[in-house]
Amino acid sequence: MPLEPSAAPGLPASLRTAALAAREFLAAHRRGVVTTLAVLMTGFGVTAFGIAPLAPDAAELPRRTITEAVEPENLLEQANALAELPLQLRRSETTRPSDTADTLLKRLGVADAEAARFLRTDRHGQRVLAGRAGKMVSAETDDDGRLRSLVARYPAEDDGGVAGPARFNRLTIERAADGSFTTMLETAPLGSTTRLAGGVIRSSLFAATDDAGIPDAVAVQMAEMFAAEIDFHRELRRGDEFSVVYEALTADGEPITWNQGTGRVLAAEFVNAGEAHQAVWFQGADGKGGYYDFRGESKRRAFLASPMEFSRVTSGFAMRMHPIHKVMRAHLGTDYGAPTGTPVRTVGDGVVEFAGRQNGYGNVVIVRHAGGRSTLYAHLSRIDVKNGSRVDQGQRIGAVGATGWATGPHLHFEFRVNGVHQNPVKIAKASEAVVLDASQRPRFQQVALALKTQLDVADDLRGVVGRE
Repeated sequence: MPLEPSAAPGLPASLRTAALAAREFLAAHRRGVVTTLAVLMTGFGVTAFGIAPLAPDAAELPRRTITEAVEPENLLEQANALAELPLQLRRSETTRPSDTADTLLKRLGVADAEAARFLRTDRHGQRVLAGRAGKMVSAETDDDGRLRSLVARYPAEDDGGVAGPARFNRLTIERAADGSFTTMLETAPLGSTTRLAGGVIRSSLFAATDDAGIPDAVAVQMAEMFAAEIDFHRELRRGDEFSVVYEALTADGEPITWNQGTGRVLAAEFVNAGEAHQAVWFQGADGKGGYYDFRGESKRRAFLASPMEFSRVTSGFAMRMHPIHKVMRAHLGTDYGAPTGTPVRTVGDGVVEFAGRQNGYGNVVIVRHAGGRSTLYAHLSRIDVKNGSRVDQGQRIGAVGATGWATGPHLHFEFRVNGVHQNPVKIAKASEAVVLDASQRPRFQQVALALKTQLDVADDLRGVVGRE
């Protein structure tokens, strides 16, 4: 029944007017109000129905008043106590090629002429800026910028390998009570964390790893792992995918700044032209390690596919226009463009048959391998082996140059079987594998299973920046 202002005589006129206004508002906005109420009832109606009947009447609950006097601590005493505590400020930086003692300390927030003088004149203090830049330096000062201690971390000079250095030097400089400085030099093992990443090939391997935030050192290791199965110079295709698990190295818990902060690749999968290739790192009881697929078959072959680490190939095994004679002739080898001085390695175990200068080859090394096979490395700027010496796979035998008939620095590489030139990449793929000892297979399966789980996670990160 409509409510008119004259209705409900028991109500004051003001309330009757308000009721009429509410009625008119509801009539004008009926749909919106109903919808709002429906949403609210949906969220709270069931709860109210299920709980309200079980709750006791608040008026019947017992009541108790608790009174406790709270005396605030003396704020002035607290402030005075804090003021008496020594203020210590800590800051970290990385040394630069142009650094001096003063510029480094300034970036570290140190205003201390005595500390700068110590870094310039003391034979131990000079180590902070000596040698290569990139040292990790942290300094602790008091509130007036006076140096309390300085710690420099950098790679151990006599340590290194395929996966980079395993140790680092820690140089600590501390100010004694009398104001003098003391130094301590230690060598400590690097720590590591595991990172997962993945990517998709759009143009090149390095472009893809850049997009995924993966260091170049990891890309090179991946190329080496699958070098006997994939020609990374010519067989990469747009849409190829990869996943990788690798070590990120730390010094005293801080990510290192040298060697791109990476250690060894622990596992990787590369999908090339729809075919998946997988490899995991396994180190046996004898301390020797290598890469294997998940069936336990070694990735190592009797011959490497390349005499150099992953680099740009200028021409492949095919007919070509000779750059000097300007005639079409068979190019019976593979040329690798690289800067002069780039290390050259032998692709297999063998004996040096010739090391010297030979016509258009310039400085050349020929290595004789088992089974009537031999390899030739030409245009070298330097030769590091002698005639008759035995060499192991991967051993350095010289360096890239431009000697002989070369228009620029590069390595000319040939593979011969019984004197006949062969495609070195095909030979590497077909060469015999190194077999994993049967006694180590149970432990290998445990390691491989754990890494396979991590690779499965990395599959979801393809195209995403690497993360821990």
